[in-house]
Amino acid sequence: MLLSRISSPSDVRKLSLDECETLSQEIRDFLIDSVSVTGGHLGPNLGVVELTVALHRVFDSPNDPIIWDTGHQSYVHKILTGRRDFTHLREAGGLAGYPQRSESVHDIVESSHASSSLSWADGISKAFDMTGQSDRHVVAVIGDGALTGGMTWEALNNISHDNSRRLVVVVNDNGRSYAPTIGGVARFLSDVRTRPSYRTLHRVSWAITKRLGGPARALYRGIRGGIHGFLSRFTNNEALYSNLDIKYIGPVDGHNLRDVERALEQAKDYGSPVIVHVITEKGRGYEPARLNEADQFHAIGAFDPMTGEENGGGGQSWTTVFADELVALARKNDTVVGITAAMLRPTGLSAMAEVFPDRVFDVGIAEQHATTSAAGLAFGGLHPVVAVYATFMGRAFDQVLMDVALHKAGVTFVLDRSGVTGPDGASHHGMWDLAMLQIVPGIRIAAPRDASTLREELAESVAVNDGPTVVRFPKGNVVEKIPAHRRTADGVDVLREDLQPDVLIVAVGAMASLALDAAGRLGESGIGSTVVDPRWVIPVASSIVDFARDHRIVVSIEDGIRVGGVGTRIRQELREAGVDTGVDELGLPDEFLEHDTRGNILTRVGLTPDAIASKIVSQLSGSTVPKAKPKKR
Repeated sequence: MLLSRISSPSDVRKLSLDECETLSQEIRDFLIDSVSVTGGHLGPNLGVVELTVALHRVFDSPNDPIIWDTGHQSYVHKILTGRRDFTHLREAGGLAGYPQRSESVHDIVESSHASSSLSWADGISKAFDMTGQSDRHVVAVIGDGALTGGMTWEALNNISHDNSRRLVVVVNDNGRSYAPTIGGVARFLSDVRTRPSYRTLHRVSWAITKRLGGPARALYRGIRGGIHGFLSRFTNNEALYSNLDIKYIGPVDGHNLRDVERALEQAKDYGSPVIVHVITEKGRGYEPARLNEADQFHAIGAFDPMTGEENGGGGQSWTTVFADELVALARKNDTVVGITAAMLRPTGLSAMAEVFPDRVFDVGIAEQHATTSAAGLAFGGLHPVVAVYATFMGRAFDQVLMDVALHKAGVTFVLDRSGVTGPDGASHHGMWDLAMLQIVPGIRIAAPRDASTLREELAESVAVNDGPTVVRFPKGNVVEKIPAHRRTADGVDVLREDLQPDVLIVAVGAMASLALDAAGRLGESGIGSTVVDPRWVIPVASSIVDFARDHRIVVSIEDGIRVGGVGTRIRQELREAGVDTGVDELGLPDEFLEHDTRGNILTRVGLTPDAIASKIVSQLSGSTVPKAKPKKR
């Protein structure tokens, strides 16, 4: 078995092309078997096997850094750089699902946010030139989906301004991000991809250059640009990049190892920035993935490798509840429209798109554009619902602040996968949104605790037309209802109310169950609790201040960072109201949390019923605050 002999890229370079083709099949078999057990990003990696093999044969990683955008397609890269133990992929102590510097010197960029690779490559290549390392190449591998992000075009503008650097941009064009890529660039590349003549013309070009053997190869660098330019004019491929003054090679069949290597060798020898357009197929070599119309196994849980059927599952997800309720609201209110950034199905907007296709807009990987476009839609009399993963909201903060909030635009942001998400690691946790967004003037942030309050708060959000609203919820399954004991006049739900008012526990959203469990343990220790769910955590409801005045301490529990979180805001509101009750903010530390299960991460940071109860008992036992007086029934 060839795969067992590969521990570094140098081992790959020792193989013949025929052996590399055998290796590619072994890698695909390995990926299917491994990911079927752990889950992960299968489809994208099946599509880049030959491309990754060719990259490591042509370039000398890590001396020639290879940057992956967004990094979910780096499994093959990990295998070829000595990381073949996938038994604990995306689990604590196992391989990360994205490049990670602590794993290998071959991993350069850890962030899994799309469209940044060309800016990284621009900076690294400039640094190499300025520090006397101009013989080193920099390679950025970017998908056609990530080309919909504005950063890529900002970077290309700068890259093409300086034509002296050894920088190669590989466009991995499979026509998809999660779902089929949208927009004018996508239509252009799709036209190239589906045109019958492209492979014929490309092979003709190689046939011409191949005949220039011996001394004539010295002329190759001078004439190849003319040959490829001539052929590109026939297919109009070069038109996309011609105004940027950057060399274009392609399109190349990304599953023909010989052609990919030749294209990369040509780009390597050119001595200036080059774009290599490689056409690949997501899910290549595995029929269940290829035939999966939703996302071609972009990201999948554990599955049966024989059938492709995902294991387990069951239960209702937060995303499904949101998706169904948005359709219901759209039926009642024809001003409701949906916007997403290349995440139509993952965020649940596909349900509305099926019913109201003309009222849902997928703008590609362009959160900034989505947000300002939403402000424009609101100005025109509509109520946009922008659905994104919480981790990606930071990409559009300026637009939320200056385009939506400043203009008092009625836009609702629905943040899926908020809080700790688990196996996708540091850059996918949605843990910064509460701290980041609460500083926006006039914003209102809702955190539902169950399916019932999600429906309720979403309806309340789309009824607000004088400023931004946010509805955030975590990844995974949701319980239908966590009942409230009563609701205050300003909308705060009281979930538990003991006679002895020792501690006020403010539970943010999905932390409600955790808070109730902790309160139960406190009750066993003779400590009385009031557990409240603010429902709308920003702005802080006046009843929270009133409750705090009557308790010995206040404890807030949130699945966002403690620094600048909801607890901090409550502390400020109490101070302003002259309430001196102490506040203990429980949440996530201000650090990047490694990949692990959500449960394990919450345990590590002390967000468990036992840990919370123990901390409160300790605080109260050493407190100088007078004992609370029992409430009158």
